[in-house]
This record gives sequence, C-alpha cells and structure tokens, in this order.
Amino acid sequence: MRLLIWAIAMVLGAPLYGGLIASAQYSTPATPAPYNPIALAEVTGTPRTAVQSGQSNYQTLSQNPYLGGVPAGKLGATPLELSLEDAVALGLKQNLGGVLASDVVADARGERWQALSELLPNVVTDTGFGVHQIALKAQIGLSIPGVPPIVGPFGYFDSRAYLTQSVFDWTSIERARSSQAQVKAAEFSAKDAREMVVLVIVSNYLLVLADQSEVESATSQRDTAKALFQQASDQKTAGLASAVDVLRSQVQLQSREQKLIAARNSLAKQKIALARTMGLPAGQQFNLATHVPYQELTTSSLDEAIQSAYKARADFQSQANRVRSAELAGKAASAERYPSIGAETDYGLSGVNPGSSHGTVDAAATLRVPIFQGGRVHGDVLRAEASLTEEKQRLEDLRARIDQEVRDVYLDLEADGQQVSVENSAVKLATQTLEQSRDRFSSGVTDNIEVVQAQDALAIATDAYIASLYSYNMAKISLARATGVAESQYSEYLKGN
Repeated sequence: MRLLIWAIAMVLGAPLYGGLIASAQYSTPATPAPYNPIALAEVTGTPRTAVQSGQSNYQTLSQNPYLGGVPAGKLGATPLELSLEDAVALGLKQNLGGVLASDVVADARGERWQALSELLPNVVTDTGFGVHQIALKAQIGLSIPGVPPIVGPFGYFDSRAYLTQSVFDWTSIERARSSQAQVKAAEFSAKDAREMVVLVIVSNYLLVLADQSEVESATSQRDTAKALFQQASDQKTAGLASAVDVLRSQVQLQSREQKLIAARNSLAKQKIALARTMGLPAGQQFNLATHVPYQELTTSSLDEAIQSAYKARADFQSQANRVRSAELAGKAASAERYPSIGAETDYGLSGVNPGSSHGTVDAAATLRVPIFQGGRVHGDVLRAEASLTEEKQRLEDLRARIDQEVRDVYLDLEADGQQVSVENSAVKLATQTLEQSRDRFSSGVTDNIEVVQAQDALAIATDAYIASLYSYNMAKISLARATGVAESQYSEYLKGN
C-alpha cells in the first residue's frame, strides 16, 4: 500500500483567527485482498486539512499559512539529525501561521494605542513668520483721516504650543476598554496559533515516520519477492516447478519494485513538506531522530476532558474576549448620546519679529452636548448590537465544536488502539502463512500462486498496521490539541503511559 501525503488550506472560521486541521489518508492497497483494512487517520481540531488534500492543489497550498514557513539559517551540506522536539521548536519560530499570528497581535496593540489617544493629552507646536499688508477700509469698513488706507507691509511672527485634553468622554473610555479586550483576544489567538503549529508539525513528522516505515516494508517485500523468484528459478532448473511459476514470481518482483519506487518518492515529498512547515532552508537534508512506537495512553474521564478544554483552549478564551469587546463597543455607541467635557489651551510668542515678540495665552473649557445627529448614533447602536449577537453565536458554536472534537477524539483513540492490536496480530498471522506457503512450494505440494497470495496478504497487513499506528499516534496528539495542551504536553501524550 502506498502512503499518500495530502495538503490543503482552509479559510479560517473567524475573521481574525481560526486555523487548520491536520490529517492523512492512505490509498487503497495495490495488491488484491478480500477486505481493505486501511484506516483513515482522522485529526480533530482546527489543523485537519493541513495534510488532507492532494499536493497538486498548489493554489490552495499557497493560501494556507500553516503549511508554509519563513526559511532561516544557512543551507548545510551535512544532513541534520532532527528530533521531534527540534522540529516543533523550529516550527514555533518559523512557521508562517505562527509568525502572522504574532503580527496580528502587534496590529491589535496599535489599535489599542489609537483608541487611547482620544483620552491622552494632545500637544502640537506651530511656528510661523509672514509679511502682511492690510487695507483698512476692507478690514474695518472705515477710512481714518491721517492714516494711510493701506498699512504695511509689516512682518508678523508667532510660535505657539497647543494642548487639548479630554476631561470626560464616556464614548472614548468605552472604546479604549473595547480595544483592550481585542488585544487579549489577539493574544489568545496567537497562543491558539502556536497550538495549531505544534499539531501541524507533529502531524507531518508522524507522516514522515509512516512513510519511512512504508519504505522499509516495501524494501522487505521486494527482497522477499526476489528470494521467491530465485527459489522458483532454482526449482524450475531442478524440474520441480513450471515456467509459469517463474513468470509469476518475476511479475510479483516487478510489482514490489514499483511499490518501493512509489514509497521512496512519497517519503521524499513528505520530507520536503515537513521542511517547509519548519522553515528550513530550501534543499536542506535531514533525518528523523525520534521514533514513536505504539504506547497506550490512559485518559481522564470524558466530562473532565471537556471541562478542561473549555478552560485551556486559547481559541475559546479568544472568542470570549471578542464577545467582551463587542459588549464594550455597544456601550461606546450608546455613550455617543452623552455630553463630553474637554479642555483646550495654547501658549506662544507673538510679535512683528522674534526679537519684539511677547507671550500670549488662551485657555478654554468646552462642553459638548449632542442634540440631534441625524440618526448616526442609532445606526451605530444597531450595528454594535448585531456585532455582539454575532460574536455570542460564534462563542456558542465554538463551545459545541469543542465538545464535539473532544468526544470524537475519544472515540478515535479507543477505536485506533483496538485497530493497532488487530493489525499487529494480522501481521504475525500473515507472516506465518507466508512461511508455510513457501515451505509447501519448496516441497512441491503446491505451485507458487499460494505463495504470491500469502505475500500480498502480508503486504496488506503490514500497510494496515502502519496506518493504524499512525492513526493512534495522531489521535493522541489530537487529544492534546482538543484539550488545549498541544504545545506544553505533546511529547507526554505521544509517550503514553
């Protein structure tokens, strides 16, 4: 069975953040079998599509930030020995999805300062020097006897500092509080993005491990087919086998060669995909240093896991802060009806020139009372209420989705654990069957059709075991993601008990 690596981007659920989902699919076995035991490795959580659709969809791939990275470092001639911890650390620094999430936090903080500027003092300076000429009659409507009708030209100098300060503006206060909630939402979303990066990196790492197992299995099957071909050739020479047995063995050998070629190609492509998500320099070779065998994971109760997810999931906390921000934005819209108090003052030097200037000052307190604003406030309130309703609905939908994700991954964990046990037993039985079939063929009891069928059955069972082991390990890391602890506890979840 040939392992295919799938990848596609998904439009994120929320306008500010969302994420991806990571998963992988095995194609149906190329060899005949009475059943297809290859299981689909399903991953719950937002990175599901990180490894799900065909790599030929380059347009979608280019739109998915979690499948890309910002390359850093220099290309080395020596292959890197890359542990799972090293891969995750690189991804957290250089994965494009995580980098962009950090940029959005900076943008939210910028908006926060813009909102605060309405409450903080505003000081500007203005300095000017000009030449004036005045027509008295045009200016004051009178002609003064003995005074020329045109005065000037004369110079005029003015240098002044202006200060404005909001004393009380409830709208600006609520907007500043709303922007602070948006900053918290962005920070939680950035944390959630790191969780997704961990899931995507681990998913791709496990896929490379699965592909390596596929190559090892295909190599073993090729070697077995080569030995069977040699055995059939020797028996034909001894007069114990027919020419069709030799041809059948040769066809089987070529089939195994083809499978090995495909497995090596799939492994090479998946390593490129993993390197890109980590931000390795283009063309950098590496070897995986971490082996993830089957280890059973004991979990807490389902209800405890769901409640823990609500507390730990950063995307849930982010959405809760968006609801809070929308509530404050609604209060800010309503506060547009309230009076506001401000203060304005300026101080500067004025005169014909800088040498003859003298100080002047102006100060005033202003009271702004809205009377009628053409329905603008009513419109702002309606829009704020609609935004609040939308954010609350998103929060409730996310609550239900988290519940579903945790329940799904618990089902997957149980089923995949059982599947590993079944497929491991199937590999042992298929191995014994192949050994007995080879003995029967060597003894001349049967032709090599039985041997070829036994070899195909072993190939299918081996592929199924690789798929089930991958699925179980993915279920464990998916549980860490679903409960909001992927970044901090991914290694503990993969190690199991």
